[in-house]
Amino acid sequence: MNRLFQTQQKLMGSAFTLGVVAEQERQGADLLEIGIAEIQRIEALFSEFLPTSALSLINQKAYEQPVALQEECFELLQRCLHLSELTEGDFDITTKPLKALYQFKNQAFAMPSQARLKATLQAVGFQKIELSATHQTIQFVHPQTRISLAAVGKGYASDKVKQVWQRLGVQAGFVNASGDLNVWGKNADETAWKVAIANPQNPAEALLYVPLENSAVATSGDYEQHFVWQGKRYSHNLNPHNGLPITGIKSVSVFSPSAELSDALATAVYVKGVQLGMHFVNQLPQTHCIIIDENDQIHFSQKIKYEKVPL
Repeated sequence: MNRLFQTQQKLMGSAFTLGVVAEQERQGADLLEIGIAEIQRIEALFSEFLPTSALSLINQKAYEQPVALQEECFELLQRCLHLSELTEGDFDITTKPLKALYQFKNQAFAMPSQARLKATLQAVGFQKIELSATHQTIQFVHPQTRISLAAVGKGYASDKVKQVWQRLGVQAGFVNASGDLNVWGKNADETAWKVAIANPQNPAEALLYVPLENSAVATSGDYEQHFVWQGKRYSHNLNPHNGLPITGIKSVSVFSPSAELSDALATAVYVKGVQLGMHFVNQLPQTHCIIIDENDQIHFSQKIKYEKVPL
């Protein structure tokens, strides 16, 4: 008889819940431990807060000289740059210097000066990164360029756990990274997994449900981090083109076969805005999107299936 075994842990600065469908309790517990260990391994590689991580080494050294990369790191960065090209720079891993300009958790919020913003933008842009496939190295072309994998890290870790488990023969399971959900197979009771889309007026309440089958959803939203400045609501998410906090959207949820891809695309669509973002998603295979705008209007991409919560 199959059962669902779960564990919760804070990893990569986020609340992770891992679930695996298995017959035996010992088997379930072992698999959950393996999943946690894989996320911890990735955190040690890509955390911008651990001084010993590969990412920290890149940020310290990549302007002075080319930094040699492990294959795993090189391939992830290569995919990030490809996504930057695909999204015309709306997804960009070089926004780290911009984030240092803002104090979103301060009550007395202040926009940075135009001069400071302009100077910082000189270091931002995926074109400031040079990857050499021949030598498997990375180098920055501007001394202040720094990268962050915050927009893909959780999704990447989620995909890696899924891969490890599937190699071990696990038929069904999920990884939930602070609401970003990656699933395959079915629950122990043979029902489909599903994700709730939160009500923007009450985030603890579900507005609708989307059934998931061998897919992943990531949400980029301002429910938890936003501020009002001069009467207008701003997100903590930044536009990499002008360095300013984004307005006009409360949340973007992107559904695709990969958690890493959903993670990155949710960020890109947030930057693009409702119309351009939805047009972009509708061009992509096996990719869907739900956007809630600043007026609480809900926008759906083509062919998405969902269930309304009964009133």
